[in-house]
Amino acid sequence: MARAAVVTLDGRKRVTGWSPEAERLLGYHASEVLGKPICTLWGQTEEGAGDDWPSPDQACGTRGSMLFRHRSGHSLRTATSLYRLPVTAAGTVFLLLMAEAEEHAEWQLRQAMLNGLSAESPVALTIYGPDLRVAWANAAARQELPGEFNRYVGCSEAELYPGSEVLSAGHPSSVTQLMSEVLATGRTIVDLRYRGRTLADPDREHVWSLSYYRLQDEAGRTLGVCEESVDVTDLYRAQHRLALLNEAGVRIGSTLDLSHTVEELASVLVPEVADFTAVDLLGAVLDGREPDVRSAGRTGDMRRAIHRSVREDLPEAVIAPGHTVDYPRKSPQWQCLTSGHPVLNAVLKPSVPWLAEDGERSKRLRVLGIHSHMVVPLRARGVTVGVATLLRWRNPEPFTPEDLLLVEELAARAAVCIDNARRFTREHHSALMLQRSLLPHALPARAAVEAGYRYLPADTEAGVGGDWFDVLPLSCARVGLVVGDVIGHGLRAAATMGRLRTAVHTLADLDLPPDELLAHLDDLVRRLAEEAETAHPFGVEGVLGATCLYGVYDPVTRRATFASAGHPPPALAHRDKPVEFCDIATGPPLGVGGMPFESVEIDIPDDCVLALYTDGLIMASEGDAETGLARLSFALAHPDRPLEEICGTMERILLPDRPPDDVAFLVARPRPLPPDSVASWDLAFEPEAAGQARSLTSGCLAQWRLEDLAFSAELIVSELVTNAIRHARDPVSLRLIRTENRLICAVSDGSSTSPHLRRAKLGEEGGRGLFLVAQFAMRWGTRHFADGKTIWAELPAPAAQTGEFSL
Repeated sequence: MARAAVVTLDGRKRVTGWSPEAERLLGYHASEVLGKPICTLWGQTEEGAGDDWPSPDQACGTRGSMLFRHRSGHSLRTATSLYRLPVTAAGTVFLLLMAEAEEHAEWQLRQAMLNGLSAESPVALTIYGPDLRVAWANAAARQELPGEFNRYVGCSEAELYPGSEVLSAGHPSSVTQLMSEVLATGRTIVDLRYRGRTLADPDREHVWSLSYYRLQDEAGRTLGVCEESVDVTDLYRAQHRLALLNEAGVRIGSTLDLSHTVEELASVLVPEVADFTAVDLLGAVLDGREPDVRSAGRTGDMRRAIHRSVREDLPEAVIAPGHTVDYPRKSPQWQCLTSGHPVLNAVLKPSVPWLAEDGERSKRLRVLGIHSHMVVPLRARGVTVGVATLLRWRNPEPFTPEDLLLVEELAARAAVCIDNARRFTREHHSALMLQRSLLPHALPARAAVEAGYRYLPADTEAGVGGDWFDVLPLSCARVGLVVGDVIGHGLRAAATMGRLRTAVHTLADLDLPPDELLAHLDDLVRRLAEEAETAHPFGVEGVLGATCLYGVYDPVTRRATFASAGHPPPALAHRDKPVEFCDIATGPPLGVGGMPFESVEIDIPDDCVLALYTDGLIMASEGDAETGLARLSFALAHPDRPLEEICGTMERILLPDRPPDDVAFLVARPRPLPPDSVASWDLAFEPEAAGQARSLTSGCLAQWRLEDLAFSAELIVSELVTNAIRHARDPVSLRLIRTENRLICAVSDGSSTSPHLRRAKLGEEGGRGLFLVAQFAMRWGTRHFADGKTIWAELPAPAAQTGEFSL
């Protein structure tokens, strides 16, 4: 109305008034049109242009469209309104209002839009004045405010939505502060996420998408801030569920540890979905066995794996993790377990029958105000492995079907991870049991060395490996020390380790030198690899190889002989000088073939400590062998400490909490025999030597107070010396060795031929010597060396006569 062209007409339709807006619209000055009939201004381009002009009787607020001629000559379509004014002394007067038709149509659209935003729009509009208090709101905004709207005019945002919070990052925590910035800077805010409760619906939490912009008049004066609000609660919750599923895909199943997997599931559910959750698994699953729901239903063997609450004191929990749950048979948990379908109690009432049977849980439900309850099965590969129970009491909203779908998806993902962890745990425990059954359970007592050891399995991600160690009693009080490492992990590596360890035992019993023993092991590994390749030529893992360090320590000579097949050298810790890494020729790993192994003999001082280890020990130090060897030297310092303390120091200094590879190490302190526990004689190569040997043996045993062994020892010595004189070559020698629980008789000669035990025929005079030796001795054998052989036999020393004796 303010911008319309105004023309007044008399009763004969002559122009009596012409406003400046009319001059602007049609281009005529007032002096050019005053007194002229209005029809002279009608356009001529349309036939009957004035036919729609209203009659005087109809001209009372009549609206229409007229075609006028602009002063420049072109036609102009206008929107008109004609009003009859009250009759005056001058007669009838008409008021004609005109506007350009296109501009008028645009104005009408704006008016319709404003009306729609005010009354019909689903977007809530609220205008806050310069004081940031409510000045106006459309119908959608008023729906969030109960009662008459006038009572809220002048209220602040904090008064309309108490306790609300801004969710979008990078913005002030208060909407009032945000509107102040918009008011001051004119910056437009779009899609600000805002969470809170309305006065009309205080029990339900809502999320809105808010937009803010400043309102100004034509002069640029600030009138306030307009807030556009869209309720996006459903969208926000759907996005939140999707984000939770994505997060669960990353968090749940990050390891193959069953307890860690159920803990990850519980941490995803609380507090994002529930105020409390309990994960209960079948006992068979926790034990690593195949789950059987029917068997569990009969025995009630379902146990609490984990529970989690929004409160640290876990007020909802009735039983502790690891204990058998005692749900009533008609409880949702057992229904869910047997049927495989979830149970949703959106509104949980204490009067339900199964709760009435469970007094303790019913009591806690009333005390805490638990109002919503859900039980979801954990199903993997068509088998239910357990159930997850969810409760709400702090969150006032009940569980919805959408929540149930979300939890079912999370439970399905977790169940597969739990079953994978169960399967891995079973296989891992089987492999570990196999490997530990192949490792020594206890080292030999009263051997030539005192030994300590550690075997630490690798991290669960790597699986079981093929590391092993051994202390082997050998002939003549000697002892074999061995540490090895099969390349690879898993059952195959553990099985290969067992075969190699058995082979070492067998070869060590043959008294082979270390270099020959490794050569036989090398042949075995190559043969195993060939067999695996022949049986499985297309990519199945075979024996990739192994490393091994084997040494023999002689407590009589105080020397050790070592040979290495691609293995780190032993460390020798002295009391009065730095740790020494023995200079041993490192041969190729077992299974390579084509290269000989070399034995190296080293002196072993009485007060030192020997350390044999796998590469997992030194490579655990940041993957750097030099750093590992330096730390090993530090750990072995002060070798006079107890061996168990030394092992603990090595483990603490060199290894992380979860080593990336298997680690085995053996720490040995030599126990050399004192000189008065060994007696040696060179014998003449003549028949009378047997009698001399008996006499020497008798006298020595008397000195050692072992007279009870005299008969057996003299018989053995006599037979062995007689065989040496008859069937071997000079020189012949006799050695008696007394240990804490053994008497060892050893006869050496210059022949490399091995004697054979045989059963003499009834009429033969000879051939019974070795048979008698075998009958009287605990064990006996032959050891070859470069210049001949030694035949030895062991007798048990009586306990009463092997106590204190002079060193």
